[in-house]
Amino acid sequence: MDEALLRSLTPGVLAILVRRGADFAAAEDAVQDALVEAIRVWPADPPRDAKGWLVTVAWRRFLDATRSDAARRRREDLVDEEPAPGPAPAVDDTLQLYFLCAHPSLTPASAVALTLRAVGGLTTRQIARAYLVPEATMAQRISRAKRTVSDVRFDRPGDVATVLRVLYLVFNEGYSGDVDLAAEAIRLARQLAARVDHPEVAGLLALMLLHHARRAARTAPDGSLVPLAEQDRGRWDTKLIAEGVGILQAALARDRLGDFQAQAAVAALHADAPTAEETDWVQIVEWYDELARLNDSPVVRLNRAVAVGEADGPRAGLAALAELDPSLPRHTAVAAYLHERDGDLVTAARLYAEAARRAPDLAERDHLTRQAARLNTRRSR
Repeated sequence: MDEALLRSLTPGVLAILVRRGADFAAAEDAVQDALVEAIRVWPADPPRDAKGWLVTVAWRRFLDATRSDAARRRREDLVDEEPAPGPAPAVDDTLQLYFLCAHPSLTPASAVALTLRAVGGLTTRQIARAYLVPEATMAQRISRAKRTVSDVRFDRPGDVATVLRVLYLVFNEGYSGDVDLAAEAIRLARQLAARVDHPEVAGLLALMLLHHARRAARTAPDGSLVPLAEQDRGRWDTKLIAEGVGILQAALARDRLGDFQAQAAVAALHADAPTAEETDWVQIVEWYDELARLNDSPVVRLNRAVAVGEADGPRAGLAALAELDPSLPRHTAVAAYLHERDGDLVTAARLYAEAARRAPDLAERDHLTRQAARLNTRRSR
């Protein structure tokens, strides 16, 4: 069973059901039922037209779910509109679905959560992890969002800023999470950049390209994480870097700086350095200062503390880190790194081990555990 194929077909099938009159929440439930049926049936009897099969089964599941005396007349109308057998139209509705989920009636947080679940294919647990909230809280948020957009017209415009935020989170989950969605997020960002002339749209696309250019070097053959400073820069995709830098420069020239452009500028400085030692950390700190003015989030401040530690020394980085909440994710890992840079191997080893226990995924936990073991080995010699 090709799960990647199912994920790629889901947005188009969902869009067809919504256009034909199904409310969003019921359509999404029907599509999920069709996917479960596909997983059960396709290995033994694969269809010639996968999308057409999913549309037909999802539509029937939707009709089954809406049977009642009060809905009978509407149901009969919907049956008349059932798509005819044969290939489904090859229309990519994914970006349009992103805009539907980014409807103004939703809060940005709810819009992002709904899109990640209904269109991005992420689980509620994955979304909750990205938002740093309990899974039950996120499930309630998604359910409320579904109810809110259940009667929204499919062609109602959504909010571009929210769509950008969703694409950014989808890319991040695909880049480092359990489901590979990074390439899909870049594809949709390219579509959005072709439709919307805004420097922040270009900034997001540039940011994605610059990060994606380093992807091949992020893991070792055994699957373990390779920190940026230790990556083989010969494996970076220079074409993607050149494209990302070109898009970023054009966006910055418009003098309408935004969050994604500033993040892309940091990524460009990393990509421009021939070696880790030649990284322009002073400029990176300056860009993080710009980011803090645009979006004074704890994550920005955490990344800035690392940059300060590289530009001005580990003790300056630790001073910047001391201003942040120690419960912030990856705070302990950053503290471990800065203490190691400062020569305090005992504290660094302890903090690496503590950070490993708090790591959100197996790859990061293994990396931090190895860091702690490495320092303990050095101390015992």
